[in-house]
Amino acid sequence: MADIARQAQVSEATVSRVINDRPGVSQETRQAVLTALDVLGYERPERLRKRSAGLVGLVVPELDNPIFPAFAQVIESTLAQSGYTPVLCTQSPGGVTEDEYVEMLLDRQVSGIVFVSGLHADTTMDVERYHRLIARPLPIVLVNGHTDGIDAPFVSCDEQLAGDLAVGHLASLGHRRIGLISGPHRFSPVQRKLAGYRAAMQRDLGVAAADVDDLVELTLFGVEGGEVAAERLLTKGVTGIICGSDLMALGAIRAARRRGMQVPTEVSIIGFDDSPLMAFTDPPLTTLRQPVPAMAVAAVRSLVDDINGHGSPKSEYLFRPELVVRSSTAMAPARRALTAEAPAA
Repeated sequence: MADIARQAQVSEATVSRVINDRPGVSQETRQAVLTALDVLGYERPERLRKRSAGLVGLVVPELDNPIFPAFAQVIESTLAQSGYTPVLCTQSPGGVTEDEYVEMLLDRQVSGIVFVSGLHADTTMDVERYHRLIARPLPIVLVNGHTDGIDAPFVSCDEQLAGDLAVGHLASLGHRRIGLISGPHRFSPVQRKLAGYRAAMQRDLGVAAADVDDLVELTLFGVEGGEVAAERLLTKGVTGIICGSDLMALGAIRAARRRGMQVPTEVSIIGFDDSPLMAFTDPPLTTLRQPVPAMAVAAVRSLVDDINGHGSPKSEYLFRPELVVRSSTAMAPARRALTAEAPAA
């Protein structure tokens, strides 16, 4: 009980109540104790065994970006509702790799694995690792980062549409020099967002392809990457910046303020994800919202269907992002000046 209590971060008395199926324990705490029991390799008491259909691995990147804990929370909750015990595997730089986590999960005899923004999103990585899992056979579902040739369900936010919607929003506000900041080009979601941005810039604003490329800065994901990339774009005179994540957008706001520029009166900034707390930043961030609950539920349903032998279609399910307009975007400075000078009717 001491081992289980430490793993679940509860008291031994709480562990005792759960194991003996006594009342007075919240569902969340009860699930944490049962998960700890499974992860540590202990057998559940007979009365509790019927409550778990098996373990399911959930592999996510680092948790610094709030969008990943958001995905993990909904996926774990939906798995538990389906009778499965989720095993969360969180990656961090220099820590346990995705492949190492997979080996650990296979040792636990998991029923399936959900990968969120894993190596499948990196077009330079060997996808043979996923072919081996499918051949075992082990059901898997891949969230965000479609890759051709993997016979598994994919659940993705429509990044290409996100790039298109962001340009359309800024263009409607009179912006003409609109830059894009995102992560390294090797990631398929980046390539899609870039495709949507390029198409919209040429279609809506008539910008030549070569000129569009001059307004793109691909860098490291995160606040620091966004700040450095925004500094370069602001030097080129952009009045609107589209970012590949909310954290990058916060970095872009920081770069603008360091230059003494006001957001949004002098430069408008759009994020991507609508991760928790973005409505409370300064200014509240305009962003493209990933429909996390719907995507997470779809991923779990596809996996559970596969585990139960129903075999969900091995195709990509695309979910539409939602433009959430807040206070980090506004009319372009040039249009604002014309509006101010216009005589009263």
